[in-house]
Amino acid sequence: MSVVGKDALAALAADLEGKAPEEILAAVAPRFPAGRIQLANSFGEEDCVLVDVIARARLPVGIFTLDTGYLFAETYALWTRLEERYGVSIEAIRPDAPLVVPGRPPPWEEDPDACCHVRKVVPLRSQLARLDAWVTGIRRDQTPDRASARVVEWDARFGLVKVNPLAAWTAERVREHVRRFEVPTNPLHAQGYASIGCAPCTSPVGPGEDPRAGRWRGKEKKECGLHVERTPGGEPRRS
Repeated sequence: MSVVGKDALAALAADLEGKAPEEILAAVAPRFPAGRIQLANSFGEEDCVLVDVIARARLPVGIFTLDTGYLFAETYALWTRLEERYGVSIEAIRPDAPLVVPGRPPPWEEDPDACCHVRKVVPLRSQLARLDAWVTGIRRDQTPDRASARVVEWDARFGLVKVNPLAAWTAERVREHVRRFEVPTNPLHAQGYASIGCAPCTSPVGPGEDPRAGRWRGKEKKECGLHVERTPGGEPRRS
């Protein structure tokens, strides 16, 4: 259970709004026992920035990633590079499911929502059950569903505190941090991949397209379900 009362989270979020990511994390992390607050790292530019922030400030925040088994080779290489560069260990959380089922279509083609649920949501839920708080790299300007994210908030879906240190940042501010501190990032970004997930479900983004247009291209689906789920009527319901 969180050591930060739910009623105090709104006040804490208001106090930390506009603060630098390292200030937000430095204010929040000590409120939890060692090992009970971790960054969920998906190896996007935002998460690479947070690895840099956590390592340089020596913050007591662990790091894990959801290894679906379908990540790009470039993503796996970045994983190793970040560990070596910052001297951190990024824990792999893997699904209890086969990569393919003989005689069946690939899971991302047969039912992409079910694929994400089994390979991302279920492993995440298992990992978060061990924690009091999780840190994410989501930004308000990424999708309409994320526009209401606060820097610190209660995650009713998973039952713990959610920390979004980059909520108020823009994509350009993220890139500025990457350039300034020479943060390792995925080389696929330079090839037009604005948002990178699993290889079968991610494609480059063309000029003028939404940054997440390359995720599940050709489908209405734009979220894997980690931060936003849908009601039975199809409406977004943020965690």
